[in-house]
Amino acid sequence: MTEQSEHSFSEQPEAIMQATYRVLHEHGYADLTIKRIADEYGKSTAAVHYYFETKDELLAAFLDYILERFVDSIQDIETTDPQERLELLLDQMLVDPQEDSDLSIALLEMRSQAPYKEEFRERFQQNDEYMRYMLKAVINHGIDEGVFNDVDAAHATRSLATIVDGARTRAVVLDDDGELESARRTASEYVDAVLL
Repeated sequence: MTEQSEHSFSEQPEAIMQATYRVLHEHGYADLTIKRIADEYGKSTAAVHYYFETKDELLAAFLDYILERFVDSIQDIETTDPQERLELLLDQMLVDPQEDSDLSIALLEMRSQAPYKEEFRERFQQNDEYMRYMLKAVINHGIDEGVFNDVDAAHATRSLATIVDGARTRAVVLDDDGELESARRTASEYVDAVLL
């Protein structure tokens, strides 16, 4: 696990994270500044700097915030049926991003900085590890319950993660949410052909 910023989420104002979200949504990563976040937050830049010394520190915390929201959405899935749970997980990963394509663009811009910014790379790795963990856990559960074929769960997880990652990137680069819809169908076809 990576170290979180000096202040825990419970101490970091939700309002700063929401302001960061809105600025990323409107201006993208390249034009995001502490001043714009402070203006959106309705406070001075000093108020933002009280919690975050640098823009990169704030954005690393924002990535933690996004991951926490994703984790919460996954934990809200109430079914224990492996097939239904897997379908809902794939919806979370491929259908829900269609609702906020501007944020997807900003996150891809931030992802492109990951090779150069360790705090970004660590957050994206953590997000990827969590996504793969959840997929593998539900696949293993389905195998144990006799719902899924006895396949290599690690390989099936990598295959589904590749479908998800590729679709998210293509949707942003090609400015086409149809890529996410197509990938969602492909993921279902993979589940039908390999797991069921």
